[in-house]
Amino acid sequence: MNFEFLSDPAGFGLSEGWLQVAFNSPYWQILLAGLFNTLKVALPALLLSTVLGLFIGLGQLAHHTLLKGLCRGYIHLFRNVPLLLQLLAIYFAITQFLPIASQAWSLGDHVFLSKSGLAFPTFSEAPVRGRFSIEGGWALSPEYLAVLLALVVYTAAFVAEIVRAGVQAVRPGMRQGALALGLNNAQTTRHVVLPLALRVVVPSLSNQYLNLLKNASLGVAVGYPELVSVANTAINQSGKAVECVLIILVTYALLSAVAAGLMNVLNTRVNRGAL
Repeated sequence: MNFEFLSDPAGFGLSEGWLQVAFNSPYWQILLAGLFNTLKVALPALLLSTVLGLFIGLGQLAHHTLLKGLCRGYIHLFRNVPLLLQLLAIYFAITQFLPIASQAWSLGDHVFLSKSGLAFPTFSEAPVRGRFSIEGGWALSPEYLAVLLALVVYTAAFVAEIVRAGVQAVRPGMRQGALALGLNNAQTTRHVVLPLALRVVVPSLSNQYLNLLKNASLGVAVGYPELVSVANTAINQSGKAVECVLIILVTYALLSAVAAGLMNVLNTRVNRGAL
């Protein structure tokens, strides 16, 4: 094995990313940009899936029959359909059913949704609907949106079940005691039930977060330039298949180790009552 090729010009660029690269950028820089793109979609998906899963998990325990049924239906649907199929379906919906950029749907004054993706304002400028495209502002590509939405809705279904199990693991006497002290249902859930449920929830969430991080590699199926997609192109350009695959393996192993370490720290703090 020889990794000297990493300093050679890659001969290809990326359509999007935090790290700007050009055709003459070295392979290591292109691969680093792919890693940043992986984190760019995985970190927001982690946050959004946690929030969505929390509400759906609590919705399963609601006394409202319709709400409970909708939440359970959501979980059964998205847990039992393969993530890859969900990703392809969402990408197909974005690219086939949304209007072209010149006829983009306006979500407010300066937010536009079209086949070209989602455009919204930055601190310095707002997007404007042009004749052929959306100009200005910041745009999220349809590939990015598809991967993000697929990761969120899929992972949220598992998070919801974890939240439900965590809440039900709290002894009924704890809730009854809080209600007897004058707290209403919302206050009891926020200040008593959820903090106690965290001790059950956090270890299981660790596994789901690791799965989400690794599932981001499915972005290659819709052309999102994450690490695996970039490495595949690098293999075709350089012929260094073993080296590129080894880089992918080591990178994901390190990412998983870091994520697991952070969740272990969080779990320790929760068990000590520091949160």
